Amino acid sequence: MQPIRFMKIALIQLRPTEDHARSLRRGLDALEEAAAAGAGLVVYPELAFTPFFPQHRGGPEARSLAEPAPGPTTALFQEAARRLGVVVVINLYERDGDRAFDTSPVIDADGALLGRTRMMHITQYEGFYEQDYYTPGDTGAPVYETAVGRLGVAICYDRHYPEYLRALALGGADLVVVPQAGAIGEWPEGVYEAELQASAFQNGYFMALANRVGAEETLTFAGGSFVVDPNGQVLAQAPFGEEAILYADLDLSRCREAPARQLFLRHRRPDQYEGGAVRLAEPVTARE
Repeated sequence: MQPIRFMKIALIQLRPTEDHARSLRRGLDALEEAAAAGAGLVVYPELAFTPFFPQHRGGPEARSLAEPAPGPTTALFQEAARRLGVVVVINLYERDGDRAFDTSPVIDADGALLGRTRMMHITQYEGFYEQDYYTPGDTGAPVYETAVGRLGVAICYDRHYPEYLRALALGGADLVVVPQAGAIGEWPEGVYEAELQASAFQNGYFMALANRVGAEETLTFAGGSFVVDPNGQVLAQAPFGEEAILYADLDLSRCREAPARQLFLRHRRPDQYEGGAVRLAEPVTARE
């Protein structure tokens, strides 16, 4: 595949409604708008077309809220992606037998379902009772060859794990997208941006976080979706507290010149710190 250089990304910052069919329709309308504006890649937030289920405690019955992937939602977006010629990353609550996952299907511009990334790390605290709903992911850290370049996905909580983000870099990702459900007051102001700025700089790729927005039963989601370049600079950011589509033009060839590609990744020493037990430092004795 010929390397992609320029592409436009669109992050869809919408508030889902209680009406699932209406949320899907609004999501598809936003896809049409983004494609008409020239976007080659369209990314949606976490649980983009449903309420954020983990804001409430759940149990085994919660799996009844999940859907298969591939399934009805992926089919809708596959058809739209093929018709519009865009790459699409959605996120949904996936059921697979007696397990359920926080999953991002990745759809290529010809409508092909390239695969699914399942969230690896599952949190549990007030308002985010995710262990009540999700099985830890089993898909590893795949990098997808898409019509717009090499793409990785880090779903929400996974962005806190440098080893996961490094695995995407080692897999050749030029862009990592982050479907997110970040609430107002969840973390100190500016931490989301700083975290992705550091990760993009350390790994030499673009990062794009698509966040939920709006008040739900117990949480109010912040919005403020943003895109970071391989030098750790914020390129564009959506408004906080309102629905929006955020666009950014990316030159993926910049990844090759990033400090991480030129220096950091080349100078790694995994033999010294990977694959073994933690070693405590030993005292150094003076030489005679």
